[in-house]
Parts: sequence; C-alpha cells; structure tokens
Amino acid sequence: MPEPLYRSLVWLDVRLAVLFSIALPLVLLIWATVRREGALVRLLGIYWKVASLLLLATLLLTDRRPLGFVLAVLAQLLVVVSVWFWLDLNEELADLPPWRPLPLTLRIWRWSLTVWGLAGAAFSATALHCLDGAALGKAQCAIWIQPPMGLHRHVEALFDFVFGGEWTPAVAAFIGYVGLVAYVVGLLQWLLVRLPKQGRIAGEF
Repeated sequence: MPEPLYRSLVWLDVRLAVLFSIALPLVLLIWATVRREGALVRLLGIYWKVASLLLLATLLLTDRRPLGFVLAVLAQLLVVVSVWFWLDLNEELADLPPWRPLPLTLRIWRWSLTVWGLAGAAFSATALHCLDGAALGKAQCAIWIQPPMGLHRHVEALFDFVFGGEWTPAVAAFIGYVGLVAYVVGLLQWLLVRLPKQGRIAGEF
C-alpha cells in the first residue's frame, strides 16, 4: 500500500477512535448519569474500565515499545466484547423504549463501536510486524508512532505548566507498564473469581 494512503488511513483510524472510544461514551456516561439510567451507567462504567487498555497502548507507543502494537489490537477487540457480553444489561437495555433519545443513541453507539473496533483491530494488526525492534525505524511503523507522539507533546506542555516537571516518553512508558500490571491483575481476578461465580451477569461490576 502506498505510504501516503496508509498514513491517511492511520490518521482516520485515530480520529474514529477519538470519536467512538472517547467522545461519544463520555457524553453518554454524563447523559445516563443525569437521567439516572442505572443499567446504562453500569454498562458505560464497564466500558471505561476495559477501554483504559487503549490509553496504556498509547503510553507504550509513545516510547516506541513494541508491546503497544499488541495492546492496540487487543484493546479494540476487548471494548467490543465489553459492550455486548452482559446478559442482564442487554436485557435491561432491550426493555427501554427504543424511541427514547438516550437508549437509541446508546444502541447506535454500540453498533458503531463494534464496526470500528473490529475494522480497527484488523487494520492495527497490519502493524504487528513492528514487534521486531529492527522494524520500528521503517516508515509504516513510524506512522503508528506519530499520533501517540502528538498527544505526548500536548501532555508534556500541560504537565510542565501545571507541575513544572518533565513528562518524557520514558515516564509515559513507565506509567503504561505500571497500569498494565494493574490491568492484568484486575482481568485475572475477574476471569478466575467473578466469571466462574457470576457468569455473564454484570451485577454491581
């Protein structure tokens, strides 16, 4: 694939990620909280816990850590699973009047997120060859590093303004690894304890 086209597709994927994985779910969470829709708040709360893996992938890619490419693919698949997995929440959502703006918007978001997540994971998988450290310097891998570095520059300026400290790629990667350890511990606790006990019932997850 020509490099300019590939670069355009990467940035399109980034913009869709911002829309479907950050902007819309944040608006929906605030909306559902204001309307006191418990099932929707719980669904979106679970989504944000799972979607934090996207942030961890971004932090690692900021410092050109190959593991970030794997997490980027895995995170998009997990966020799709997270919004469809729960039987009790699916039933409560199905019972809400479909013509009401909030449930309708959430349904549209879930399907849009699903399409983006699956397509985005497949597209992100084209960068898995970057796991080879020697390939990181190649143009295709460098393109995937550009968006995290752009975000890093904004965070760096904000961090310096607020705390008067230095926000470096190495610091971002360190926080990413610490967060990943906590994420894996939480995921294992859910897989080994909660899932066998509660199955696909979210409960008070």
